Amino acid sequence: MTMIKIVTDSTAYLSEEFVQEHDIRVVPLCVHFSHRDYKEGVDLSYEEFYDQLKEATELPTTSQPSAGEFHEVFQELAAAGHEIVAITISSRLSGTWNSAMAAKEMLPEAEISVIDSLSTAIGLQLMVEAAVEAIEAGSSRQQVLDRVEEIRDQILVLFVVDTLEYLAKGGRIGNAKAFLGTLLKVKPILVLQDGAIEPYEQVRSKGKAKARMLEIASEHLDGKAPEAKVAITQALVPEEAAALAQQLQAMLGCPQPSIRPVGPVIGTHTGPGVIGVAVYA
Repeated sequence: MTMIKIVTDSTAYLSEEFVQEHDIRVVPLCVHFSHRDYKEGVDLSYEEFYDQLKEATELPTTSQPSAGEFHEVFQELAAAGHEIVAITISSRLSGTWNSAMAAKEMLPEAEISVIDSLSTAIGLQLMVEAAVEAIEAGSSRQQVLDRVEEIRDQILVLFVVDTLEYLAKGGRIGNAKAFLGTLLKVKPILVLQDGAIEPYEQVRSKGKAKARMLEIASEHLDGKAPEAKVAITQALVPEEAAALAQQLQAMLGCPQPSIRPVGPVIGTHTGPGVIGVAVYA
């Protein structure tokens, strides 16, 4: 029986239960420490990664999956008669989308759509979840694409980091370089905008940054909060994330936000202590 199958990459940080329940294929990105290379979510747990990050004398690096890794997954699904929707991390943060596109071109007869999410982590996660919902509601592949692109156009992803050091060293900082000179005085709120990390606002403390993120999220939803999809992400600050989820729910009147960890690849660039929120109406 022909079905639409979802393929994504490991930076969506989907729960193992969700992946299994909906038969999602996850292609891993890699993390390279000086002593060893790891496939994210395969042979490196979140806890192991942050333990190693604390001890590392130099920051790890990350790399995208090869076109061959996507080709293997696409070929298997296409051979079984399935249509494929692949949703990847932003092409402005990683070469993963390019690898997926190259794999698609190797299988010209297969029915494959590849979407650049222009996001990652909780933003990518929410798009994958929406794609699953659309498929399970009986949508065609084009309707699934339309739904994901609709969310991509309206989603807001904000986050605050403990330090810009990791983003700066990893080269993913974009125009947020403007904040580097005032690091000691501010906690910058950053935004994923058109697929890149950009500065949004400077505030005086992490507490104020989290409160301001709530205000910005509320403004973005513009009165549509009760129907909103809201998710929170965090690295090693679960209590802060739980408190933020409660505040969001109380302030917006939205359903309980999901809370997902930031895994190794994105954690390499944000560092521990990051907390973020994604919302769309």
